[in-house]
Amino acid sequence: HGVAQGPPGLARRSLPARAPGTAFTRSAFVVGKQNNAQPNWLGVGLAFSTSAALWALLVKQHNDDVMEYERRKQVRGHKCTGCS
Repeated sequence: HGVAQGPPGLARRSLPARAPGTAFTRSAFVVGKQNNAQPNWLGVGLAFSTSAALWALLVKQHNDDVMEYERRKQVRGHKCTGCS
């Protein structure tokens, strides 16, 4: 009893959440052995097209943001008394 102990149940909560013996189980989503000689071209195309679409959207949004920044910077620098 010389060792300081934390609140009761702390050791029980620090154990791993998964059941013992499940470390090497196969995923439920893997049906069969994967054949690397024949790639899933539909999945490859979908992945690349999604990536390209997201990049295009990112570049478009960036260009819109830069244009808006330049417009606001120009308005902020305009010190005319007749237009406001």
